[in-house]
Amino acid sequence: MLFLVAALLLLGVLVGTAAHLPVPVTIIAAVAISCWLLVFFIRERRHHSDKTEGASR
Repeated sequence: MLFLVAALLLLGVLVGTAAHLPVPVTIIAAVAISCWLLVFFIRERRHHSDKTEGASR
């Protein structure tokens, strides 16, 4: 997942709207998106593990 974020950031810097933003703003946005993805991943992981624990009982 981290590779995907890095690849999209690189693509954005080269050809996307991030090319029109200063580098520090782009990095801050990338960190914010990465944190959001990490929180989403952790919440989904917990949600699915709770379901599988209940099903095995």
